Amino acid sequence: MSISSFVSAWVQNNRETIRGWRRHLHRNPELSHMETATTEFILTTLREAGLDPRALPSTGATVDIGPKDAPLIAFRGDIDALPLEEATGLDFSSQNPGVMHACGHDIHTVIVLALACGLAAFVEEHGADAMPVQVRCIYQPAEEVMDGGAVEVIEAGALRDVQSIYAVHCEPKLRTGEIGVRTGPITSASDVVEIILRGHGGHTSRPHLTSDLVYAAGLIITQLPGLLTRRLDPRSGTVVVFGAVNGGSTFNAIPQEVCLLGTFRTAQVGVWRQGQQILTELLEQIVAPTGADMEIRYTKGVPPVTNDDVATAMIAQAVKDRDPYALREAPQSTGGEDFSWYLEHVPGSMARLGAWDGKGEKPDLHQPDIVFDERAIGVGIRMFAGVIDQFHGKAEEGGRGGEL
Repeated sequence: MSISSFVSAWVQNNRETIRGWRRHLHRNPELSHMETATTEFILTTLREAGLDPRALPSTGATVDIGPKDAPLIAFRGDIDALPLEEATGLDFSSQNPGVMHACGHDIHTVIVLALACGLAAFVEEHGADAMPVQVRCIYQPAEEVMDGGAVEVIEAGALRDVQSIYAVHCEPKLRTGEIGVRTGPITSASDVVEIILRGHGGHTSRPHLTSDLVYAAGLIITQLPGLLTRRLDPRSGTVVVFGAVNGGSTFNAIPQEVCLLGTFRTAQVGVWRQGQQILTELLEQIVAPTGADMEIRYTKGVPPVTNDDVATAMIAQAVKDRDPYALREAPQSTGGEDFSWYLEHVPGSMARLGAWDGKGEKPDLHQPDIVFDERAIGVGIRMFAGVIDQFHGKAEEGGRGGEL
């Protein structure tokens, strides 16, 4: 029996337990860097399965399963929630006011948790040497914040000896059962840009006696995006968008300070590495004729998630082995994801896990009324088990088993 067939049967036999894990986590979400109860739940569940997990320095955990002398691969699930007030009306809605799993991290966590427990059962029945690889399951905190948890997890040694790493992200734009894959960039880098303009203010009837910071801000907003397309390859998917512009308080006074706040996004790692320098050069050239003083506060975010071709092919084959009609090409997203930090060290791939039940409009992530289809959990577990099977080429067709 292949690992994917064994895990599929284990999921079928334990579907109510797995569903209960997800609902417990959804009911008890915790914000980034504060996932203490979530971590304890993960550790307890893994220990009850006969495993020996390791708590990470702050929150989060890892656990290894399988032969210690075999190649090591990793699966990552993120465990933090968002600062949103839930409005789903589910009977297992968040009990923590102002905190909600609105990005599917409870589902990601349970997929990797169930995978570990299913593999533990496989090892107990067939022995560790029946696994072609050793598996490390990583339960990562703080994906939703700029000072993301991936760097902290890597510094704690979670990637030591790992040869490749895999992850999923819930995708409410795909029907449950479908899985989207993409070689190369699947998300974008996301940096925060704050521009502060200062200068002489004055009466709007005499702009020539001022630096006219509102006019300078207008030049930045209208000229910067176009100039970027002349300095950078437009195929890189690079874009600057401002979400806040603040300055002035009345119609007839030019202010002494104007602030712009936005994001710099790109799909190419090389562009991301030089983005701050290029942006600074262009801003200085735009603002110079106005006479305004400028301060640029640039906060580096995460690089793009750039999927390795071999790792992506292994996910794709695992999907096709289960259901040849389930595979989709995922679009390149302009959102950011700190799974990218792992891929700076080892090859790997993130897939999009369909989580739309096919009823009503397709929702969007990070919304207080979003509801994910729980059947996606079983799909994700089986896909990861299928990836493990790719390492010895014994994945079996059929035997899909029941969905959660």
